[in-house]
Formats: sequence, structure tokens, C-alpha cells
Amino acid sequence: MNLETNLLDNQHRSSRHGDGWRLERTQVIARPLPEVWAFFERPENLESITPDFLRFHILTPKPVPMHKDAWIQYRLRLHGIPVNWRTQITRHEPPYAFVDEQKEGPFARWVHLHEFREHPEGTWMLDRVDYKEPMGVLGWVAHHVYTRRLVERIFEYRRGVIRERLEPQP
Repeated sequence: MNLETNLLDNQHRSSRHGDGWRLERTQVIARPLPEVWAFFERPENLESITPDFLRFHILTPKPVPMHKDAWIQYRLRLHGIPVNWRTQITRHEPPYAFVDEQKEGPFARWVHLHEFREHPEGTWMLDRVDYKEPMGVLGWVAHHVYTRRLVERIFEYRRGVIRERLEPQP
């Protein structure tokens, strides 16, 4: 996807990437870039855009400062099983991009790029997640049976909630 020229709404792709997988989702949000950035720069807002069934909570004391090398600790539940997740902000380029990388958690790799650009209708946003399940061949099977649909479901949910939270209602 050419990020400089392809600022389309609702592009989505899941594909093989290296030894893992890549999910890409784009969304045009009818709000100016500074407002959208302000929302996403507050990690506390992640709780509100994550599906309830995950029972996702940030454990890091709030407000959570957002900067390169910031660490954020979460807890969620998958099928009732508690899962701890710790990420590091490895790239922070206000108001255009940041990257959070899982350092401890359920995946062998999770690198999530959040990218934002001005758009004639507001702000174009890209979520790109490169991820890999643990456990080799079992992880590969889990991806096809379960994980791919779970990750796609989470990001589709986010899309709808972001629209509800950030866009003006008629």
C-alpha cells in the first residue's frame, strides 16, 4: 500500500508477512488530524475501543505518558484466561505515527504501526499489525483456525467505535 498516495477509506488486508502475518486497515475519520492524534496519543482511550469480551484494562498508572520508549502494561482475558501484555512505544512522531511493540504477551511478535495523514475529508488512519503466534506449527494452525478471525474482529470493532466516538453525529 503506497501510504503517500493511497489515502482511501476502508481498505483492509490480511496477508502472510515474513514468518508471520500482517493485518492492514485504513479508515478516514471526519475530524482534523490534531484532534484524531490527541485521541490516539492517550493510551487510556484504547480501553474504550477494544471489544468488551476481551475485558481489556491498562495497568500502567494514568495518565499514561506517550513518548518514545514509554512502557504500557495491560491485562485482558481470552476465553476467561487472564493474559498480561506489555508494550513499548518504539516510534513516536507526532502527529503522524507511533509504533507499539509487544515485549511480553500472547504473541511471539506484535508490532503495531498507527499512521495518520491529513485527508480532504478529515484524517486518514492506517493500522498495520505484523504479528506471529508462538509455538511454531501449532501457532500457524491456530492462526488459520482462530487468531486471524479474532484479530480482524477486534479491528472491525475498533473501526465502528472510532466512528462513534470521534465523528459528529447527525
